[in-house]
Amino acid sequence: MVDVLSGPERRRRRTPQEKIAIIQQTMEPGMTVSHVARLHGINANQIFKWRKQYEDGSLTAVASGEEVVPASELAAANKQIRELQRLLGKKTMEAEILKEAVEFGRGKKMDCACALVARGRRLTDVCRSIGVSRAQLSIRVHRPSDWQDRRRQPRSDDTTVLSRINMAVADLPTYGYRRVWALLRRESERDGLPVVNAKRVYRIMRTHNLLLERKPAAPCRKRAHKGRVAVAESNRRWCSDGFEFRCDNGEKLRVTFAQDCCDREIIDWAASTGGYDKETVQDVMLGAVEKRFGRQLPTESLEWLTDNGSAYRAHETWAFARLLGLEPCTTAVRSPESNGMAESFVKTIKRDYISIMPKPDSQAAVMNLAVAFSHYNEHHPHSALGYRSPREYIRRKLSQP
Repeated sequence: MVDVLSGPERRRRRTPQEKIAIIQQTMEPGMTVSHVARLHGINANQIFKWRKQYEDGSLTAVASGEEVVPASELAAANKQIRELQRLLGKKTMEAEILKEAVEFGRGKKMDCACALVARGRRLTDVCRSIGVSRAQLSIRVHRPSDWQDRRRQPRSDDTTVLSRINMAVADLPTYGYRRVWALLRRESERDGLPVVNAKRVYRIMRTHNLLLERKPAAPCRKRAHKGRVAVAESNRRWCSDGFEFRCDNGEKLRVTFAQDCCDREIIDWAASTGGYDKETVQDVMLGAVEKRFGRQLPTESLEWLTDNGSAYRAHETWAFARLLGLEPCTTAVRSPESNGMAESFVKTIKRDYISIMPKPDSQAAVMNLAVAFSHYNEHHPHSALGYRSPREYIRRKLSQP
């Protein structure tokens, strides 16, 4: 279609009534928007927009002098209003529930929820407001009146077990419930008695305030150690380290030891008031080989894992180690975790033995230290060994076919 303009045209403003009449004309049978547009000299797209507004209800609002709002927007606004009213009612109810919950706020949340439900509040609303499990609250609400909580009721007499625990804790005050349980298990296996469960030992010690204070976890190092020091078989890797402690008279005693990285036994050790010298390290190496192999030397590769101390890195120490059939191996720089088993033993011996044993002078300290090493090898439970002592673990392993 081509429109020919014969003269200057001015924009004509039509009233809402005229627009409605034109739109209704497009709805008559046989009429189209394009045909009506040619009859009135109006663009077809303009009439189409009017017709769309007419269907949405905008022209009706214009005719009545109101602000033009499409019916779709009005429906969406009404839907949003209804949703806000619903949320307002829900939050109002939750606020009322929380106001009532303040009266029981000192107790547990579940007890508070039970009291609110007993007052007539809906179970779902109470659970949503306070944040408790609906399933558990339903169970609590529908419990019979004669229900009893038997979880904390002692099922058996704990007097005998408590006396055994007190005896173990009296001699070893640094032992937690796991190692105390290991001692009781060893006694029961030796005497042919039923083994006490570890959870029962924990419950009894907690009831009688015998548990150790939980220490905060040490901050993790940025450099993670991904290696593994422990081995699956004995006499495959030995580790060594040294430590020192002060006696009551001011003397310093320095100790060097050798430990198996599988069974955790302290094979040999030496103590001196002097420094950590290479001769002491070589004596410990020789003593460890003699105690494990007698007059023979290791026939298979046996690693000797140490840190980078001067006594361990001395040329004479390395030569003597290879003479004994050991393969020296040192840790990486600034990586104490690479010799973590020996470092862990130093912490254990200082915490469980040196801190409580008498040490008036170096001579008495060496005698008591010998008892401590013997007790560690024979009786000290280790988590990696199934809470068995090193020599107990060795005997059980040798007895297996």
